[in-house]
Amino acid sequence: MKRLILITSLILTASAAPAQQAVFQDDRSTPAAVVKSLYNAINRHEYLRAYSYFASGRVGDYEPFKAGYADTDHVDLHLGPPQTEGAAGTTYTMLPVVIRATRTDGTQAIFAGCYAVSQVSSSIQDQPPYIPIRIIKGNLAATDANFDDATGHCAPY
Repeated sequence: MKRLILITSLILTASAAPAQQAVFQDDRSTPAAVVKSLYNAINRHEYLRAYSYFASGRVGDYEPFKAGYADTDHVDLHLGPPQTEGAAGTTYTMLPVVIRATRTDGTQAIFAGCYAVSQVSSSIQDQPPYIPIRIIKGNLAATDANFDDATGHCAPY
């Protein structure tokens, strides 16, 4: 009987513990990995790292970017199939996304849209600075669709 009480006590203690922070992910190897890393940074409240996934000048100044997440507790992400094309040594990928943002007060909002990601071929980069895969455009809008049923949509680049 004491063993059952101890196990129950451990279960109750574990469930009352705060949620564990997301494991660090900084992967710039594919367009999908970059977007996953963006939301990993947001979930860890590492806004400067999140900001770094965007090409320079694409999302405005850092402070307003950071302030936009002030009431965000965490974000869940669904990615759609990428649409990729290349031009003059650069590959462009349109990546449909759906996110569920949970605010610090527990309310949620669903957004759907698309990220445009660019990758300059590393074989043509021979002068600093090296340009990694980066987000060049994001277009997300609120939707009334259920998170599991919503789909992101990308217009042709």
